[in-house]
Amino acid sequence: MVLFALMIAMLLAMLDNMIVGTAMPTIVGELGGLEHLSWVVTAYTLATAASTPIWGKLGDMYGRKGVFLASIVLFLIGSALSGMAQDMGQLIGFRAVQGLGAGGLMVGVMAIIGDLIPPRERGKYQGMMAGVMAVAMIGGPLVGGAITDHLGWRWSFYINLPLGAIALIMVTAVLHLPKKRAQARIDYVGAALLTIGIVSLVLITTWGGTEYDWASGQIIGLGVLGVVSLIAFVLVERKVKEPILPLHIFRNRNFSLVTLIGFLVGFVMFGSMTFLPLFQQTVQGASATNSGLLLLPMLLGMMVVSLFAGRVTTTTGKYKIFVVIGGGLITVGLALLSLMGTDTTRFTSGAFMAVLGAGMGFLMQTTMLIAQNSVEMKDMGVGSSSATLFRTIGGSFGVAILGAVFTNRVQSTMAERLGKAGGALPSGTAQLDPKGLAKLPPMIKDAYLHSVATGTHHVFLWGAVISVIGFAAAWFLKEVPLRGGPSASSGKAEGDNAPADRPAVAEAI
Repeated sequence: MVLFALMIAMLLAMLDNMIVGTAMPTIVGELGGLEHLSWVVTAYTLATAASTPIWGKLGDMYGRKGVFLASIVLFLIGSALSGMAQDMGQLIGFRAVQGLGAGGLMVGVMAIIGDLIPPRERGKYQGMMAGVMAVAMIGGPLVGGAITDHLGWRWSFYINLPLGAIALIMVTAVLHLPKKRAQARIDYVGAALLTIGIVSLVLITTWGGTEYDWASGQIIGLGVLGVVSLIAFVLVERKVKEPILPLHIFRNRNFSLVTLIGFLVGFVMFGSMTFLPLFQQTVQGASATNSGLLLLPMLLGMMVVSLFAGRVTTTTGKYKIFVVIGGGLITVGLALLSLMGTDTTRFTSGAFMAVLGAGMGFLMQTTMLIAQNSVEMKDMGVGSSSATLFRTIGGSFGVAILGAVFTNRVQSTMAERLGKAGGALPSGTAQLDPKGLAKLPPMIKDAYLHSVATGTHHVFLWGAVISVIGFAAAWFLKEVPLRGGPSASSGKAEGDNAPADRPAVAEAI
């Protein structure tokens, strides 16, 4: 029952952006404010990323259950207010409130699972988590379209209320965890500096190459602000009694390595999820709905492999091999996807996506498992939030950097094929929707299709090159025994951070 409630909460956080993205054209049509459209997503993303480490630390200090319930309530308040928004400014503000709650949902789910289920036993539940991700990625656009067409765009936010209420009631009734009350003060200075640093990084990746040129004063200024804030953050965290992000957790080799791997997984995963539908809709002629369904090979591969890896990890206690295999498969999958061209069939691209999905399945939950096994129980929240945060930031960098590669290659290929006629491509964008594509003259349309294929080729090729770093890092992981297994002891195993408070957790279970 607890896990069911947690899965609903995870689904809320993951499903929201997928549903809202489908409703955005209708929202703009009613509220106006097209020039502020991107901020509806950006406000949510910024608030989620900035609040994630803070929620994790609050859970460690004051108890996981109360903090998690607070994040659900905040998310539902933001959802209700977003549904009632009367103009674009209100919607952006309310989406930020919703994003603050979403940051607590994801880290709360991971940290509570880390509290209740020993790492050695957690693998058997990995399939459930991967399944929730697959449902969100495939079902989100479908549900969003149906809700917008039949109920109106406001229900794309209101739909969260009954689901959230179920999660709220179930968590309140069936989740029992030891209560905590920290004596130390919250690290407000550290939280503020970390928030400024995170927001600066996300804004760089959001605005760079779109709103502002990469060499513009705005982007350079954000870069300087981010670097200065993070340096000051490190200096503050070394002195305070209860740091918002304890730096000592990064002294653990496994934790640092899986944090790097998680960043790279986010980089290539979100980049792939952004440009695969574009290739399918533009080059292969799929509809927006079908392009979501065409991702099924990747998502099913991820879910099945995650379930298999989890079961084997629970049975044997071995996990390093899955991170190594996952890193290798992601590299191979991206390399295969880079071979796609204008004549690539949907079956072939589906097979390539299945390889990539299998690699993600080996890595997604296993990296979180290693991160949680590498920290003490008292740091479970910050350990989970750090892993989530770095994956999120990796995704932001992936979409921005690979997007810049894509845009550059599309524009340069159009110029090579058409010369001055390449200017027929609308300025300011390297993407055309199917209706705009159909209006192009045949010669320009053919050139554009080849340009998109070239752009995606370079995106996936660079993704494969970058994923090699994660594959190499996986070999340096140390196979530390998972807590809760036969080899675990009440003390600290060599190289491990075994908890001293397992009796309290056992009592909670």
